[in-house]
Amino acid sequence: MLKGKIKFPDKIGVLVKGLDGKKEGKEEDGYERGGGGGEELETLQHVGVESVAVDEELGVRLGGKVERESGVGVGLRLGGDFDEKRSDLEYELSQEEINLEKLQRIASTGIPDGGSLRATTWKLLLGYLPTSRALWEKVLSENRLKYAELREELLLSPSEIARRKEQDCFSCEVVDVDSSGPLARHDVSIEDHPLSLGEASPWHRFFEYTEIAEQIDRDLQRTHPEMKFFSLDSPMGNKHREAMRNILLIFAKLNPTTRYVQGMNEVLAPLYYVFSLDTDEGNAANAEADSFGCFVRLLSDSVDHFCQQLDNSSVGIHSTLAKLKGLLKANDQALWGHLEFTSKVNPQFYAFRWITLLLTQEFEFKIILRIWDSLLSHQSGIQDMLLRICCAMLLCVKSRLMSGNFAANLHLLQHYPEVNIEHLLQVARNIKPDPESSPLRSSV
Repeated sequence: MLKGKIKFPDKIGVLVKGLDGKKEGKEEDGYERGGGGGEELETLQHVGVESVAVDEELGVRLGGKVERESGVGVGLRLGGDFDEKRSDLEYELSQEEINLEKLQRIASTGIPDGGSLRATTWKLLLGYLPTSRALWEKVLSENRLKYAELREELLLSPSEIARRKEQDCFSCEVVDVDSSGPLARHDVSIEDHPLSLGEASPWHRFFEYTEIAEQIDRDLQRTHPEMKFFSLDSPMGNKHREAMRNILLIFAKLNPTTRYVQGMNEVLAPLYYVFSLDTDEGNAANAEADSFGCFVRLLSDSVDHFCQQLDNSSVGIHSTLAKLKGLLKANDQALWGHLEFTSKVNPQFYAFRWITLLLTQEFEFKIILRIWDSLLSHQSGIQDMLLRICCAMLLCVKSRLMSGNFAANLHLLQHYPEVNIEHLLQVARNIKPDPESSPLRSSV
């Protein structure tokens, strides 16, 4: 169970885009964010990339209007032969005992869309599935049953729970009712009354989370509304949002010190999307339960960043931001010095969101899935690869940062440009560790 209070900063830029008082879908620079077509992501396809001005260090789109239409993915470059990669993944996943290191190496270069490949691989990489195929059915059945019990215990109102209990009792007992007499009244204790304020009252506990549920609902309305999959205009979109609402509310109730924090919906979205589109009907039907199990595992890897009591400790968010600065200094001292002393753009102003939300606010949805393939499969852990990618993001726009002042650089890093993602990830893998910090493992 997660412990500690999650705290987000107040005045260091918007943590979740669209919550800064501006009209949704518009950025400060007038750019439209999110395509109006609302195309549902299906099979990731190779997209031709026209000639554009690029930064010398990398291949980032510069100049012109930045379009982030879901389903377009102009800046996305896919690495390797996907047919061969698909074959390799299918072979590894067919083994009775999964070789996790081999699976990590293949997945780190990108998982082809379609079928069950990404869903199954992510579940293995997060430890939700064991490496022994013989245990999959048993483990999945147990996890899904546990989630069903949590739903009934934590989401049903006390009156619904009481009604179901009465039905169970009525079906087991023969009741002798005197139709000529008055109807019998049930005894209701003070604790069981809906207006009871007692802490032991199930109604008090039920209403305690009403405000949190309302916040979750508001955030889910802003979760990729341009995509048909999440759209409120379709029955399926409403079904998906209801499932995500259940997951986030159960998580909040199971973790009373952490509860729910804005942005958790963004971290959940890729998991639920991938699991829901699994072509195995049985798995897709249980996407809610599987997403909950993987969401808890994913978030537990970075829970220390959310604990206020740990902010200034060796595992808190300030320490992680300091590691990012150290990593940048070790790899490009000139850029580090410019950001640190000249333009004075503190990583807290931009990287806080990058790290806590696992980059889900910085790229279009398809690219997020590709990045997560590398994040989840990195042998030294998600946080290690996350810091590498964050550092690479800075290196990949070096020339623009070196020529920019505080305002220009802050805007650039809070509105990261479209990028050749395979190049970015390769830069991240080539990052050398900071000798003055906990060493990052060499990335293959």
